[in-house]
Amino acid sequence: MSVRVGAARVRALLLSLVTFFVVAGTATGCSGGDERPGVVVTTNILGDITREIVGDEADVSVLMKPNADPHSFGLSAVQAAELENADLIVYNGLGLEENVLRHVEAARASGVATFAAGEAADPLTFHTGEEGGPDDEAGEPDPHFWTDPDRVRKAAGLIADQVVEHVDGVNEKAVRDNAAHYDGQLADLTTWMEDSFATIPEGRRALVTNHHVFGYLADRFGFRVIGAVVPSGTTLASPSSSDLRSLTRAMEKAEVRTVFADSSQPTRLAEVLRQEMGGDVDVVPLYSESLTEKGKGAGTYLDMMRANTSAMTDGLTGD
Repeated sequence: MSVRVGAARVRALLLSLVTFFVVAGTATGCSGGDERPGVVVTTNILGDITREIVGDEADVSVLMKPNADPHSFGLSAVQAAELENADLIVYNGLGLEENVLRHVEAARASGVATFAAGEAADPLTFHTGEEGGPDDEAGEPDPHFWTDPDRVRKAAGLIADQVVEHVDGVNEKAVRDNAAHYDGQLADLTTWMEDSFATIPEGRRALVTNHHVFGYLADRFGFRVIGAVVPSGTTLASPSSSDLRSLTRAMEKAEVRTVFADSSQPTRLAEVLRQEMGGDVDVVPLYSESLTEKGKGAGTYLDMMRANTSAMTDGLTGD
């Protein structure tokens, strides 16, 4: 009888141990104790840049899927939990991720390291155009820094610093090597953009966009910003009749009839402007605030900038 009791106790002890390890493994999300460090990135543009730097040294999770609008994007409960459990959060800041910032701030308050790339990239204030802009954004920082590849070079180097400092277990040399390789690609991109834009006559270097998103590009490469259909830095705003009248007057004064619009809505924009200007308006689609799926035109940051540069050059030279 005593042997039977001892065996029952052993079985009970083993069952308790198995239950403990299953629960512990579920709570930590690990399997066999080989949990990898993780970096969570808000926008897919910054996600692509961060992946180039991190390489295989850590898991990089990107919250915004291809073609997402960062201004209107919202998190699921699972994604909010990802932020809380990250080793490092990389986000744009400057008000871009309007519905995500509170979750980033909550994660920071709980001890998660965070890095606002836009705030570290020498931000400009909104360049609202020759027709003026909304009073509530005058002097406000512009979050769209990625349209200047030189600022992306600075941000990428700082992201590498953050990864080395805050993500345990990464190989610093591997991260630095990745960052140096990507820095070279970004430098080549800048040179190529300069050469491409040099073919545009000075008088044609004028930008009209769907909303104020290319101020950094204009500042870096010598374009005039005439205005925007939606005179705001966010896609959540809507143009008024007076906004459209101001824009059409500015376009006529500058002799501009080409508008660069986000690739997701060029047709609707073209119709609005044709009605206002009473004639043909060329609407050239660009990728402005989100990458596409791989192979769809702007699968990486480098692809996006090259595609936009080619489209802008062709649109402004009449090719």
